[in-house]
Amino acid sequence: MVILIINQIIKMLLILLLGCLCYRLKLVDEAGNKMLANLLLLVVNPMVAITALQTDCRPELVNGLIISYLLAIVTHLLAIFLSHFLIRKSGGNTAGGSEDYLLERFSCVYSNCGFIGIPLVQSILGEEGVLYLTAYMTVFNIFSWTHGIGLITGRFSLAQLKKGLLSPMVIACLTGLILFFGRIKIPQVPSDAINYVAGMNTPLAMLIAGISVAQTDLLKMLKNARIYFLSALKLLLIPLVTLPILAVLPVSFNVALTILIAVACPTGATGTAFALKFHKNYRYASEIYAFTTLLSLATIPVLVYAAELFLR
Repeated sequence: MVILIINQIIKMLLILLLGCLCYRLKLVDEAGNKMLANLLLLVVNPMVAITALQTDCRPELVNGLIISYLLAIVTHLLAIFLSHFLIRKSGGNTAGGSEDYLLERFSCVYSNCGFIGIPLVQSILGEEGVLYLTAYMTVFNIFSWTHGIGLITGRFSLAQLKKGLLSPMVIACLTGLILFFGRIKIPQVPSDAINYVAGMNTPLAMLIAGISVAQTDLLKMLKNARIYFLSALKLLLIPLVTLPILAVLPVSFNVALTILIAVACPTGATGTAFALKFHKNYRYASEIYAFTTLLSLATIPVLVYAAELFLR
């Protein structure tokens, strides 16, 4: 299994490098990358969720899906707790602003479970893993549009909750669940069209990641000790705290591994998007996103190896 995920990561790295090259050759600019990211978040990811839920409604899958929702809530709360106590206000990136510690907390809680998680889970667990991952992604969307925005802006509103509940990913997951529990299969022709769009997820996600990495100052990031601390927290500490919890719970290996991979994914691009939207330090957010994305290509295989030892 570790070999499978290493092979998948090498493929993803090659596409990421292609994205970097496309940006350097000026085939796509920052504005174009934002449009691609919107396409992925609002169209492709929801299609992936629907295709994953187009499977037989078997008791073991229903049980695994319910457990995945519960574990997604628990792991998000765990990440919120750890980031709150380990990332202090006085330790923020003061050069970028006194509120950067809030962005840092957001970056350590909310992972790139869609962009990075889907291709990794799909490569080793197939559609069953993606089915369980939709539960994590639904919880991610609800938490990020409520707690996440409240964290960054310092306020919470029912309008934010409504927006989170009406996000395309949540709607797609709810639609998929209705079809799943109703045992309703989408006709072949529209189903094939949806599958074609869903198949764009991995290449499009890694092209976007590569373009984003190319926009950052790598030398500056390498000199920023704070980013190393945040990367260790996001990519190692939080997943390693999650691992024994998953090991002692009576859950299947596929469910546990799916949740662990989702937690171990790098910082989500949502942090940069929210920083732009709410006029925060989006450059710092994008640096954290880029740096953790690169490092995760090394840390995720290690965590999958640990999962094979402790979760089976």
